[in-house]
Amino acid sequence: MSGLALYARSRTLPGAVAALLGTAAAAAWSASWLQSGFDHAGRAPVVVLGPLLAASTIGTSLYAASDELDRTATRPWPPRRLAHLLALTALAVALLALAVPGHPEEFGAPAIVRNTLGSVGVTAAAAALFGARPSWLPMTAYVGSVYVAAPPEPGGTAALWAWPMQPGPQPGAWAVALGAFAGGTALYTWRGARHPVRNG
Repeated sequence: MSGLALYARSRTLPGAVAALLGTAAAAAWSASWLQSGFDHAGRAPVVVLGPLLAASTIGTSLYAASDELDRTATRPWPPRRLAHLLALTALAVALLALAVPGHPEEFGAPAIVRNTLGSVGVTAAAAALFGARPSWLPMTAYVGSVYVAAPPEPGGTAALWAWPMQPGPQPGAWAVALGAFAGGTALYTWRGARHPVRNG
């Protein structure tokens, strides 16, 4: 248990779990407030922004302060990386699904689960390519662009390129999100988070 505790502290996992709990609580309150003032489609901002915040939290937890110490470990790192990513993703999915329940045909639990998986996948890939600390930037830029440009009617080709803005069980949106999650998870598990280049 001492090894697990040390690993959790080195990755600030307690803080990440607390941030995920806070994100879920804020998502539940916001979804309830938006639904009371509008309708179920009014929960779209929560279904988009909640997973983005959760993925950003998970991405920053992938940072390791000392890659030199990590390389001296006697056990291989890929299983630890995979367990770390999957455990936090499962927690985020469960919390956010409970925060925005019901109405699968609209912006309910299926949409927020799909968006969480896709957002985590993109963020994990960004951590492997650019580093854990800026890993939230690509998905944030993408979500911001899609939020503005997505057409009001769901389906069609928009289900592929604007998948975070799709309600309910859109097959195309699910395919893209699951592909992003699988690819990002595999890349991070294999390479780990990129470490910043130190000058001098």
